[in-house]
This record gives sequence, C-alpha cells and structure tokens, in this order.
Amino acid sequence: MLRSTSRLLRPFAALLALAVLPVVASAQSQVPMTTTRVASGLTRPLFVTAPPGDTSRLFILEQFSGTTGRIRILNLPGNTLNATPYLSISPVTTGNEQGLLGLAFHPDFANNGFFFVNYTNSGGTSVIARYTANAPFMTSTTADAASATTILTVAQPFTNHNGGWIGFGPDGYLYAGFGDGGSANDPGNRAQTITNMLLGKMLRLDVDGPDAYPADATRNYALPPTNPFVGIAGDDEIWHYGLRNPWRNSFDRLTGDLYIGDVGQNAVEEISFQPAGLGGLNYGWRCTEGTNCTGLTGCTCNGPTLTPPIHTNTHAAGNCSITGGYVYRGSALCGVQGTYFFADYCASQIWSFRYNGTSVSAFTNRTAELAPGGGLSIASITSFGEDANGELYIVDQGGEVFKVIPRPTVTTDCNGNANWDVCDIQSGASLDANTNLIPDECEYSITRYCPGDGTGQQCPCANNGTGGNGCANSSFPAGGNLTATGAAQVSGDSVLLQAANLTGATAVFFQGATQITPTVIDDGIGCVGGPVVRLGTVAIGGATGIYPDLGNLEVSVRGGVVAPGTYYYQCFYRNAATAFCPPATSNRTNGLAIVWVP
Repeated sequence: MLRSTSRLLRPFAALLALAVLPVVASAQSQVPMTTTRVASGLTRPLFVTAPPGDTSRLFILEQFSGTTGRIRILNLPGNTLNATPYLSISPVTTGNEQGLLGLAFHPDFANNGFFFVNYTNSGGTSVIARYTANAPFMTSTTADAASATTILTVAQPFTNHNGGWIGFGPDGYLYAGFGDGGSANDPGNRAQTITNMLLGKMLRLDVDGPDAYPADATRNYALPPTNPFVGIAGDDEIWHYGLRNPWRNSFDRLTGDLYIGDVGQNAVEEISFQPAGLGGLNYGWRCTEGTNCTGLTGCTCNGPTLTPPIHTNTHAAGNCSITGGYVYRGSALCGVQGTYFFADYCASQIWSFRYNGTSVSAFTNRTAELAPGGGLSIASITSFGEDANGELYIVDQGGEVFKVIPRPTVTTDCNGNANWDVCDIQSGASLDANTNLIPDECEYSITRYCPGDGTGQQCPCANNGTGGNGCANSSFPAGGNLTATGAAQVSGDSVLLQAANLTGATAVFFQGATQITPTVIDDGIGCVGGPVVRLGTVAIGGATGIYPDLGNLEVSVRGGVVAPGTYYYQCFYRNAATAFCPPATSNRTNGLAIVWVP
C-alpha cells in the first residue's frame, strides 16, 4: 500500500457466470473510456466491493476516522451514500498502513450473511474476523456489530507492510495477503521463512470447515488439504511466499488467475501472477526486488525456484508504491474485457495491459483517458474495485470513488439491441463504413446504383445514358435520372423521390425488397427484386415526375414497409416505340438503394 471447498464451488461459479456477460469484441478495438465520480466526502477510503449477486449496492471501506474503521454503503445506480455505516470497528490503529484494510463477502452471503474483514487492532495486531449481516442479508443497511468471530490474528512487528487484502477465490477458500512486517530489507527474512511465520505470505484458509486449532482462540479455520505445505515442513496456511507488501490483489473472475500488486522497496514495483489453482510459488523477496538483485540472503536471486513478476515499474517519474487492480470482465466497456488495470499511489498514474499467461501486451498509460474532467482529479489511488456486474471503480485516498465508464459520446443504442452502438461496431455485429461510431443501420443513406451509362450492364441497342442515369430515351440522351432527398426514417415519411429526363405522360414509382442482377427490360435496365410494391403513378410535368406528389407529402414512399433496412427503388416510364429497340415502349431510370433507419 501506501509506502513508509467443493461445497462452495458450484454456487460461487454460478454467481460469477451471472455477473460475467461480456460483449464479444476485438481485443485491439476498445471503447473510449472516462471516469465519473460516484462518491465523495469519504474518510480515507481504500477499497470497494459488493456481495455476489448484489447489483444495487457498492460497499466502501474507510480505513479509519479517529480510531474507527467503517464500511459504508453506496446505493446504485443513483450513487447515494447511506449516512449510517454498515459496520463500525473500533478501536483500530491509525498508522498510514494500518486500520480497516480488507473486506470480503462470503460466496454464499445471500444465504448465510457472512462477510470478513481484515484490520489492525489497538495493539497493532492484524485481525481477520467474520461478521454477520442483519436480515434480510441482501438488502439490510447494517450488520450485527456483536457478531464478530475471530478467524486469525497475526502479530505485526512494525506499523507498515501490514498488507490487509482478503478475498475469496473461485475455489471458495479465503485468501489473505500479509506484508513482511515492515522495516527496510526485511531483516528477519520473514518473507522467506515458511515455518512459524505468516508474514510476507499469501494465505489460504477454509473458513467453512471444522476448526483445525480448537485450542487456539486466535486461529479458527480449517486447512485446505491442497495447500502446498500441508503434511511437510512449513506453515499449512501458506499458499505463496516471498512477498514484500501485497497491496491490492484480485482474482480474474473469468479465469480464476490471481494478480498481486507487490510494493517494492527502493527501486522497483511489481505485478506478480498466479495461474488459477497453482500454489506454493516463491515471488523472491527479499533477495529480489522485481527482477533486481538486492544482495540479501534468503534465496538465490532470479533462481529457478522463484517466480518473477510479469510486469515491473521503476521509481522514475515519481512512481513509488504500486496499487494492484483488476482484470476487467464487465459488459459496459466493450473490447476492454481481459485487460488488467493498476496504478501507482504516489504518481497517481493508471496503466493497463493484457496478459496471456506467457507475455504482456497492449501496455497503455490510461491516466489522461480516465481523467474525470470538470475540475476533478484522481490522486493517491489506494485501490480498484468491482461491483457485482464486474464494472470497475477507482478509489482515491482523498475521499472519492470513481467509476470507469464509456465516454458519453459513445453511449447510445440506436438499434435498440441493449448493447452500446460502439460495442456493436467493435464486435462486428454492425458496420460503420464512415467510421463515425454510428452503426450503418442507424444512419439513412441514399445510394445510386444500377446505372445505364455503360459502366455495368450495357443498355439494349447501344442506348447508354450518362453519369449514373438510366438508359437514353427518345428525348434525353443522358437517360432518366432518379434522385431522392430527405431523411429515411421509419417513423416518418420525409423522403421525396424525383425522376427527371422522362418521356410520356405518367411515371410509375416502385419499391423492391431485394436487389437483383441488372436485366435488360425494353429500352432500359431493371434491377429491383421482389417482393415489389407499386408505390404510385404520377403525371409527368416538365419531363419530371415526383413521388409522393408535392401536395401529399404525408404519403410514405416505403410501400407499407415498417421495419428498418435497405430497400430499392426505380421509376418506369413510357418511351416512343421507334426510339431504339422496337417494339420496346418503355424505359427505366437508374436505381436507388435507400437505408431506412429507426
């Protein structure tokens, strides 16, 4: 942080499946993002989370106010903060890295009301305790303060490097990250000591099984039998070791992989990684800081038994304390799924990358993109967090919580399919030919096609017209010319068809639902396919026919079509029998393809 059991697996997995409904999108094509402030006026907030399945609330951890740590409720989506804390814990110690530090809801919280906290008590000892919500668990605004049950206590030799994160893994076990206990260079080599030493470790506890230590009031949990040191030398609670100060860790809710933000000492910050289900890793502190050799004993620097970080930050540009984050698995930020976000507390920088288990890619500085604007700023980033839907939040120590959202310019759903339009475009579900982030099906267009000018199907008897018009006729060598004006919207009738360079007394306008291969018909070319609707017949005046006629613009040119989509139009007119191809007596204009939108 700040420097200086199988019985649970099925319900947990089911809740994750409900919460993870990602929009399929290209990893290279991401929705433009920003942040919006959802809470302010908090006291030293440093974590947000939500019970599985509770999409209407966000729970915010306040580290301490005076000697009291608090859990607050933010109601979603209105972003109103309850004045009465959900739970207050007092007294807690008030060092910069002490207080109320961790919160995790039981996977079966909806049925048992259990949640867990990690705090440092008045003596500076780390305490993991279980509390019970007041009934009904999923809607109550307070927890039972008298329900505290101690799960584990760990003595802390110093006031820093206390860690404090806790979280349930996809296996239903409770994980807890503890720092090495403080002091430069870990003089006690606590992170590498695996016997009678829980500091500098990631622990894994079964909080639902029978107590493995019935005579010890400070340890009330079972030991997962697959923990790496069960049955051999080493503390049975240890899942990983060699950590300096794991500050904000998270499971990828889709893959089960664990990401660890481990705070460095003098030069290097790191993100470490654990593939889903793989325990017993040694992340190298105190003989390595990142991948740098410290010269200290305890292990072999960069030796084969160590697990190196997947990413490191130096202390250049003001960096000094990493804040681990989350792999985004929500649905609002299409194209962002699978991207890991993290930050630096001192420099207030936010980055992201993608990791495929072998290599990091798409490393991006997100600081400017995620700046909230409006005179607000995100500084002293203590944590990221997720709501029950997997949407991402950023916590700053100054008292604010921000939500990562799509930029407002892209949050439209013109086709009404419950996905942002930009997500449809990026997933390939919609086309965007003019790249303006509006799906083509939501933008009307009027496109000339099927010309009789010799560029496609040749007109009969060499009577080609010019410039995209239809075939030449007895009076106009350029050929009949069909145009349209107005907005093609299903809810209105604003398109006006106009055919010029016509002969004869009347013009017949018609609409087809399909486009067929251009075919010679009398002196012209036909290219409108069925089902075909005859729109109407109008008198030709001044060699021009207009539909609907200017006195009846309320008449639709859609021929009864009410669904959005592309439809095809031409105009038929009479021509002199002896003009080009006797006994032909008719001709046609060019065609128009009109896209009608909602």
